[in-house]
Amino acid sequence: MPVQKAVVKASVGLHARPAAVFVRAVTETGLPVTIAKAGDPHVDARSLLQVMTADFHQGCEVELSVSDAVLGGTLSRQEAEDALRSLGELLESQGAS
Repeated sequence: MPVQKAVVKASVGLHARPAAVFVRAVTETGLPVTIAKAGDPHVDARSLLQVMTADFHQGCEVELSVSDAVLGGTLSRQEAEDALRSLGELLESQGAS
């Protein structure tokens, strides 16, 4: 399963605008990405409500992942890893939000 770790940099965490920007970017990948803090259940990163209510606060480390079940066919593991890397970079670049 492709996985990417990132630190949430937005001052309000993944709430309101930063969450909307993130969810939009996830949706644009077309992948069923999940997001979680260590020890917490994964939530659907395409769902604004799930992301906003999961308490991803500033400074917390999150894990983004895509199930191996969606790999193959037209989607390679490398493409999934690249998409997760971009999403992780987005989370770490939202410090001014």
